[in-house]
Amino acid sequence: FSPGLLVVAGSFAAFRLLNRELERLVPPPPSARRNRWKWRNIWTWGPEALPSTHSPFPLRFCLHPGMSEDLVGTHPPGAHSLVAVSVGYFLEDFLDMLCNQKLHQSWELLFHHSVVIICFGVAVLLHQYVGFALVALLVEINSIFLHLRQILLMANLVHTTCYRLNSIINLGTYVVFRIATLAWMTRWLFLNRDNVPPATYALGTVGMAIMTPMNIILFYRLLRSDFFK
Repeated sequence: FSPGLLVVAGSFAAFRLLNRELERLVPPPPSARRNRWKWRNIWTWGPEALPSTHSPFPLRFCLHPGMSEDLVGTHPPGAHSLVAVSVGYFLEDFLDMLCNQKLHQSWELLFHHSVVIICFGVAVLLHQYVGFALVALLVEINSIFLHLRQILLMANLVHTTCYRLNSIINLGTYVVFRIATLAWMTRWLFLNRDNVPPATYALGTVGMAIMTPMNIILFYRLLRSDFFK
């Protein structure tokens, strides 16, 4: 039994409760009332991102220089709990989509969440590869602008300077914190293949093989929708 499972369970329960109360806390605008579930779902993500982005990631490497060389057993204090909180959020979001959205509309995100839950779950249970999972959480920096884009779309604010500025920042951070991060993680796995157990290496390789094409496809969709439509 891992104490991290308690953090996962507590995180799941907290996000579930937040999801139910969000419509009262952040009432949807008239243009979003036809899809109240999606409005709640987008805003539920916010608290999950805060602990992932509240402190500069390079500072974590400076304070724990060993992590840049050892992403298996070395990680800063609180990193294990941070990954466990993220697992709780992804579990809640997976269940929320499964119950409220048709499968053909959400299968890509459900697939994405399944990969993240399995990979992060291994880190939480084994207390290893937490540093690797922490690198993966860099994508949450881009998710700020990705979710803001959805909020602006639902609020019918597409033809505004705020939306245009967010689109530019969204694509920039997408390249830096999603595509480049996944490329760095893939490179790390390849260089350290002799130091990683075969089962874990296979899991990481499959995860990267799934996530990289998905993120490239989403980047193309964003580019086409916001700039070439």
